[in-house]
Amino acid sequence: MDGKFDSVQTDEGTTISFRTEATLGNYEVLYEKWSWDGIQAESIIFANVDIIDLNDKELEAEVKASPLVKPNSNITIKRSDSGFTFVNFNFET
Repeated sequence: MDGKFDSVQTDEGTTISFRTEATLGNYEVLYEKWSWDGIQAESIIFANVDIIDLNDKELEAEVKASPLVKPNSNITIKRSDSGFTFVNFNFET
């Protein structure tokens, strides 16, 4: 990919254990495994410009179609002013 995700910021105190650029459906994404304050989870990160036409339900459905998401996993979505949307899932404590 073209460095689209080079400016993704990591929140203070978050440890990234795995990160790779990938494709989900028709979208270029950044996939991460991370931990923060005793919580482990995973994220699929989209560039906001790529998903401008998707609402949160559509975005959640796109991510749930991935084999990465465990059945009954809670999903959170954070649309950031930094230009990226974080879809978090597979939370474990």
